[in-house]
Amino acid sequence: AAAHFHLDPALKTILIIGGSQGARTINQGILAGLDRLKEAGIQVIWQTGIAFESTAKQAAARHTNIYVSAFIYEMDLAYAMANLVISRAGASSVSEICLIGKASILVPLPSAAEDHQTENAKSLVAQNAAILVRDADVKENLIAEALKAIQSDLSIIEKNSLGLAKPNAAHEIALSILQA
Repeated sequence: AAAHFHLDPALKTILIIGGSQGARTINQGILAGLDRLKEAGIQVIWQTGIAFESTAKQAAARHTNIYVSAFIYEMDLAYAMANLVISRAGASSVSEICLIGKASILVPLPSAAEDHQTENAKSLVAQNAAILVRDADVKENLIAEALKAIQSDLSIIEKNSLGLAKPNAAHEIALSILQA
């Protein structure tokens, strides 16, 4: 994973994912905090979406140990490299994060239907399986929360996250349908 992303395997890594379109608020928060991450010795794998890729690459050019791409096709490697994931809180993202047992900061998209991403995030936070940063608070809090988290022992959050995983969900759903 480190070789693929041209990163240092000895440094702590934050993976930022915002879906295929990217996550504007998250991208702007990371952009504003790149210097703080560098000063803390944290490296970054940053999936930006197409619209923000050039802006992020220009900013990252001043730094070392930052991988920027509109898309990441090798998510297995990205997750393997990550000590902490910053992501929206859609069902697929939350499921992936739990299945691999990663610590995460979830930033729910406030305009998602019926605010379901906030509910997804809250369900993990209630089990000490994730950290929640509201979209409106990203500018003030995201980098501080990320630094605090990555410099702490994340093993309890990782264990709790993994404990919420449903690796047999498709099978369980199919059985439920067949039994109905």
